[in-house]
Amino acid sequence: MSNILLTFDYELFFGSNIGTQKRCIIEPSRKIIELLGKYQIKATFFIDSGYLLKLQEYKNRYPQIEKDYNKVISQIERLNKEGHEIQLHIHPHWEDSYYNGKKWIVDTTRYRLHNFSKEEVEDIVYRYKKILTDIIGDNIFAHRAGGWSIQPFSYIKDAFKKNNIWLDSTLFENGKNSSATHYFNFENIPNKTEWNFENDPTKEDSSGFFKEIPISAYRLSPIFFWKLVYFKKFGGKKHKNFGDGSATGGSKLDKLRMLTQYTNSVVSMDGYKISFLEKAYKSFLEKKDCNNFVVIAHPKSMSEYSLEKLEIFIKNNIHKNFTTYKEI
Repeated sequence: MSNILLTFDYELFFGSNIGTQKRCIIEPSRKIIELLGKYQIKATFFIDSGYLLKLQEYKNRYPQIEKDYNKVISQIERLNKEGHEIQLHIHPHWEDSYYNGKKWIVDTTRYRLHNFSKEEVEDIVYRYKKILTDIIGDNIFAHRAGGWSIQPFSYIKDAFKKNNIWLDSTLFENGKNSSATHYFNFENIPNKTEWNFENDPTKEDSSGFFKEIPISAYRLSPIFFWKLVYFKKFGGKKHKNFGDGSATGGSKLDKLRMLTQYTNSVVSMDGYKISFLEKAYKSFLEKKDCNNFVVIAHPKSMSEYSLEKLEIFIKNNIHKNFTTYKEI
């Protein structure tokens, strides 16, 4: 039986309009928790722990930040108590970001771990993991790179090995992006749903210390992205993102390519993207290696439409093995 892993990147937006914690994290995650609880399904939440560290840094100076800190810690504790999996999501730009007494000033100049020295990378991975273990205990072993920017892995691998982060779930088939903040190239990855690696997650190494369980991918036509643009503009409240910020990342060239060429996308529960979830799963089951079907979402980017579609998907596959990385 194949595994279905529902995964959520638990975070704010980044850049000039990051949105509010209430709208981007707390409220949409509560709706997700309630839906999953209805069917007793467990999911994995990759927590942007750099944000938690910044809340911790400012909470004794600003009452509002203290409230935000308490709310988000309480929700993570609830997720853990209800059996959901908590794992590590790293957005190191929080190292250069700060709260000015009124709002967060977010600097994404150093968006990737590769923008830091190796000593800084080791310190970041240690601190970002530790704040999660302080909340839920020592069960943190998996990682998803912020903005999928995990390459070159050889530069950061020692930091992960020293902190016993041995499982990654970042890659997706034929994924590629290069912008001022993001960089990744996942062309020619193994045609598998899990493999071991050592220096490069795109190259299988059976004796490697690390394991990759990639996010599932699906090939989309330009028509889909034109529909996506349409529903974002004219879809009404049902298609409106829960989050009140705006996304950054992705070059104009990448966006033009999606609107004019066939491209691979992660299998996603975000907004209108969830419309191809069922088709992607059926396509996945036709493959020779169909062990792990990994779906990604961001609570901030989900909508009433995506929650409705997610519930339909769960109902249609309720007897399948919805699971988590630690259960695998």
